[in-house]
Amino acid sequence: MATKEIDKVFKALAHPGRRELLDRLHAKNGQTLGELCAGLAMARQSVTQHLGLLEEVNMISVNWHGREKRHYFNPVPIHMIYERWIRKFDRQRLDALHNLTGKLEGAEP
Repeated sequence: MATKEIDKVFKALAHPGRRELLDRLHAKNGQTLGELCAGLAMARQSVTQHLGLLEEVNMISVNWHGREKRHYFNPVPIHMIYERWIRKFDRQRLDALHNLTGKLEGAEP
């Protein structure tokens, strides 16, 4: 993933309303705009704008089912962030824990 694309994904994740929409789609994929708006303290137009931005950065996809537009969570951009920014730090920590465990187990009689 190119740096500009990653920047857009981070920007999309920076807004709590967009994170809430992603959480809702993760919990129940394939929701309509009406379903996503239910219980949110956001105007329908704002939700539509947030969904548009999430679609632009490929964090959601949409499919039409008859007259209904359904929204689906796409975890690939988040996974790419994990691979690029988080996994390498996690690997070091796991290596350190593995080495420590080996030393402690080797010290036992």
